[in-house]
Amino acid sequence: MRKSPARLRAALTMILCAALATAACSVAPGASGGGNDQPQGSSTAVPKGDVTLTVWDQEVRGGQNAQIEQLNQEFMDEYPNVTIKRVAKSFTDLNKTLKLAVSDDEPPDVVQANQGRPVMGALVTAGLLAPLDGYANAYGWADRYSQTLLDLNSFSPDGATFGSGSLYGLSQVGEIVGVYYNSAKLDELGLEAPQTFDDFEAALESAKEAGEVPIQFGNLDKWPGIHEFQAVQNNSADKDYLRDFVFAQGDVSFSTDANVAAAEQLQSWVDAGYFTDGFNGVSYDDAWANFADGEGVFLITGTWLAADLEEQMGNDVGFFLMPPSQEGADPVSLGGEGLPFAVTSESDEPETAAAYIDFITNEHATEVITETGGLPAPTGGSATPAGGVQADIFEAWEQLNSSDSIVPYIDYATPTFYDTITASVQELTADKAEPQEFVSTVDQDYTRFLEDLNQ
Repeated sequence: MRKSPARLRAALTMILCAALATAACSVAPGASGGGNDQPQGSSTAVPKGDVTLTVWDQEVRGGQNAQIEQLNQEFMDEYPNVTIKRVAKSFTDLNKTLKLAVSDDEPPDVVQANQGRPVMGALVTAGLLAPLDGYANAYGWADRYSQTLLDLNSFSPDGATFGSGSLYGLSQVGEIVGVYYNSAKLDELGLEAPQTFDDFEAALESAKEAGEVPIQFGNLDKWPGIHEFQAVQNNSADKDYLRDFVFAQGDVSFSTDANVAAAEQLQSWVDAGYFTDGFNGVSYDDAWANFADGEGVFLITGTWLAADLEEQMGNDVGFFLMPPSQEGADPVSLGGEGLPFAVTSESDEPETAAAYIDFITNEHATEVITETGGLPAPTGGSATPAGGVQADIFEAWEQLNSSDSIVPYIDYATPTFYDTITASVQELTADKAEPQEFVSTVDQDYTRFLEDLNQ
């Protein structure tokens, strides 16, 4: 049944207002999610007759686009009665338009809804995403993913609890944020990939003295600044604290000495000239393209760029995790998995939508993702690449998982945290806010959220 205009306006209001003010015993997939109508014995049969499945995704860059285009075509070959109507948007555009789209009287059937409280949590709170527990049982998704990755796409039906409850989406790719490097430039500088955080800072200084751009960086889109900050924060803050902070577990606050130290460190890199000139006015896509063209020694970003960078740079691009303070210690990295594919609660084709999500995350899909330069999140089916930057990334992924050293993106933490942290990092890196002021501003957002959560 479609929503009436009044119900639609109410749902949208919940997203934009109530959910933003009140959003954050694990239940495995298949347990009752409550609050929605999806039967727990969900069918894996794709309905007969002509079906149009509307899918919104942000798989727009080279390798990402190649894998989703191939899998979409293969799904339609498998089910000739199904036509996939793909709407591809950048990450920024998707975030701007998704909430309105899923509350429309003709919503997409499948959408990529970013993890965390600002997007997925708000949509769950408003009842606009369908819980997938029944389909998880029917397709055996719990055998395909680690519990940690499933938890990142899980909420209680009221959206209050993040990290457990019902499953609301599946991600195709694993992802980690680390450091790409131009190996030819390192050779010219007489440097090797650093083994400690101090080594990394020394390499930045050497690059600066040689007239190179130490870190290629563009923060016009605001979200890349999260990665720069957390790359430093992970060196000063404990990984268990960071997880508890994101999932609102225990007595946690953003106002800590470790976060002040991280802000001081990041601002010192700005003052030392380690970033691209005018980086807050440079777009993310321009920054990585400049790096691919040979401008910059390092680039701090995610594994989603591997295929594009390797295509342009060949063997001159490598990847390492931000090194720890002590040589030999386990590095910590932010990441987990890419944006999950979710089913909208008002989709007319939930069985087809679930079959599609199953198809693009099955064993064959992991092979396609690997072949197109991605890092599959599901287990099984993907052989480790023999060399190149992708081999570096697979090795880093294995290292992080074996040492349990992946921490979530901090913008997941509250319904408004994405806006707060991105704006605050811009202020910090523009030298418009002192480190303590930055920490206090961010902590106000988190404190208000906890107060609302505990009411």
